[in-house]
Amino acid sequence: MDRQDIPLWPLPLAIALVFLLGTHAAWALSVHAGIVPGCVPYLEGCTSISRAAREGDGNHVFRLLMLPNALAIGLHWWLAARWLAGIGAGGRTVLGAGVVAAVALAVYVTFLGSDGEVYRFLRRYGVVVFFGASFLAQVAFLRACDGRLHATPRTRRALQGICALMLLLGVVHVIALAVVGGSAFQDRFENALEWWLGLGLVAWFLAHASLWRRVGYRLRAV
Repeated sequence: MDRQDIPLWPLPLAIALVFLLGTHAAWALSVHAGIVPGCVPYLEGCTSISRAAREGDGNHVFRLLMLPNALAIGLHWWLAARWLAGIGAGGRTVLGAGVVAAVALAVYVTFLGSDGEVYRFLRRYGVVVFFGASFLAQVAFLRACDGRLHATPRTRRALQGICALMLLLGVVHVIALAVVGGSAFQDRFENALEWWLGLGLVAWFLAHASLWRRVGYRLRAV
């Protein structure tokens, strides 16, 4: 490899770290300001990511970090589709779903904290579309690889395991709606679910960074 070639594994690594920093910094600032209660949101579900980042300094920090991260996510999935094309696999679904996820995140972050029915609609469905499109891009990526990751079996198993876990969380959510829908427990469960889904995305980008580092995916300097 030419020393001027740009390694691309730091991009998904940076996306994962910004996700962690943005969500937890917003939560910590909101707890400090008394906007949300102090608890362990992954276990107690006392607040959602959206609620923790909706007001005060937490909102400003969240927007400052997540809007560029939305752009980075779109770039990441474009590069993922480009990499798939380079190894002889199709990447159109990956690119399409990835772009939708990036746009949905940008819309969600832009209108987070805004008032009005339209803004609430954009916030609510922005985050739903973001998680859904991200999961679709992940599954499409694994299907497009279709056995081409034999050189990195540990990373392949990690990516598959993350997708399986996120699917399981979705199934459990559907069951919970049927059993305890409309209760206070449902609210807490959905709050905790949002945190766990966010953690699943972080894990995916970390594993993706490991994959690209192992295979040496680089952007050739012109």
